[in-house]
This record gives sequence, C-alpha cells and structure tokens, in this order.
Amino acid sequence: MIHIVLFILTFASTYFAGGFLYSISVMTILLCHEMGHYMASRLYGIPATLPYFLPFPLSPFGTLGAVIKMKGIIINKKALFDIGVAGPLAGFVISLPFIYIGIRLSTIGPVPEGLGFLQLGDPLIFKLFQALLIGEIPRGYDLILHPFAYAGWVGVFVTALNLIPVGQLDGGHIVYALFGENSKKIYLFVIFGLGTYALFFSQGWLALIVLLLIFGMKHPIPLDNITELDRKRKILAFIILIIFILSFVPKPFPEFTIGGEFKKKHEPKEVIAYLGAI
Repeated sequence: MIHIVLFILTFASTYFAGGFLYSISVMTILLCHEMGHYMASRLYGIPATLPYFLPFPLSPFGTLGAVIKMKGIIINKKALFDIGVAGPLAGFVISLPFIYIGIRLSTIGPVPEGLGFLQLGDPLIFKLFQALLIGEIPRGYDLILHPFAYAGWVGVFVTALNLIPVGQLDGGHIVYALFGENSKKIYLFVIFGLGTYALFFSQGWLALIVLLLIFGMKHPIPLDNITELDRKRKILAFIILIIFILSFVPKPFPEFTIGGEFKKKHEPKEVIAYLGAI
C-alpha cells in the first residue's frame, strides 16, 4: 500500500510541476532506473523491495526520485557491481529517446522578458543532441524544451547524481567493486574536488556535499571481498564513466527568473525550461 500511495503522490506532484507528458515521462525514467536495481538484486537472490517514489511538490522537478531497499547480504564484488550499474544504465538508456524526441519537438524562441522561466545547465549529451538536431541557436534566442526533453534532462541529472563515486550512491558501489578498500581514497578525493568546485564555480553543489558527509562514506563489505571483477565488467565500468561525463551538469540547480507578470501568466503545469542559458 505504501508503494501505491507514494506512486500516486509522486505522479500528482510531477504533474503539477510539469504537466501530464512530463509526469508520465519522468516517472517512466525513474521506474526503469529502480527496476534495474531490483531485477539485478533478484537475479542474485538478494531480497529487495519495490521502488519507493518520493514526491516533492515544492521543487521544479516534482520529485526527489525513487529508492529501493535491499535486505540481504551482497555475496561478492560481481554482484555489487552489477546491482550498482543496472540502475544508472537503465535510467540513462531510457532517457535517450525522451531527449531525442523532446528536442525534436522543442522550439526556438526569444528569451522572454517579464515572464517566469526556468534555466537549466547543459549536460554534454544535450549539447550533442542539440548540435545534431538543431544546430547553432541565434544570439538572444534559446531552446524552449518540450516536456519529454525536460524529463530526459531530469533523467540524466539523476544518472549523474547517482554515479558520483561516493559511499552508498551507485557510483560508490561501482568504485568499491573495482578498487575495494582503496576506494576510500577516491571518496575523499571526490569530496575535496566537489567542495573546491562548489566554492569557486557552483555553490549549489555545497548542499549535496553536506548530504554526502551526513550519509557517510563507509561502504558495506561483500561476503567475498577478494575475487576481482572480470575484464567485461571493467570495460563496462569505463562505459559507465563515459555515461557519467555525458550526464554531468556543471550547474545543475535551476535558477528562477521572475518578471512582473509571472503570477498572472504562469500556471503550475506550464513549465517552460530554457536550455543553454548557463
């Protein structure tokens, strides 16, 4: 019952954040991400719950994502790696058609004055699709995102966020499976690097760093902590690194610009997202 209630609440909150098409799209992406973890867990005989969707009606995304809870012991690094990879890989792959179709359905228009709008940072994957499908946008104009593209942006943002190689995040699982106890050094390096970047370039990342420190950087040790990953999984780890680079948003957190007519013209379900402004 709790899964159903949270699903309905999250559908409602994403609907009011971006409309029906956005809600269906982003819920599909989040579901695929979590079901990737769920199916991989069940494949290794590890009990896992169905996804818990997290509504967040006060945010421009309408959700904090979704999570599953595993209740068993991870037997080895292979299982840890596969479970960690399955979610981001599934979420990224399902985000691509939404980005492609969404950008094709998006329009180019002048940056409005006196209207509320939402600025989004550019992940590299969006730059590539924009160059392929649209080309250069004239000065003073911007890309008005279709809800599919907006949902795809949220999907790759979630992918990049989860692939940060720290602690209990998916990236933390992957790095631990690759480097074992040496991953602690990588965690510290990432925290220091993110902190430095946040101080000088994007203060919005500071909130994430605080959360990472609160959750801690300790990682559960698999039952078999000795057997190394095979070559195929190491190649897949390199592919995951490329996915992280394609999905990473240097300034991910939206900035609202509100003009004098914002309250009159803006409806909750009519989110206008501008890509490329940052």
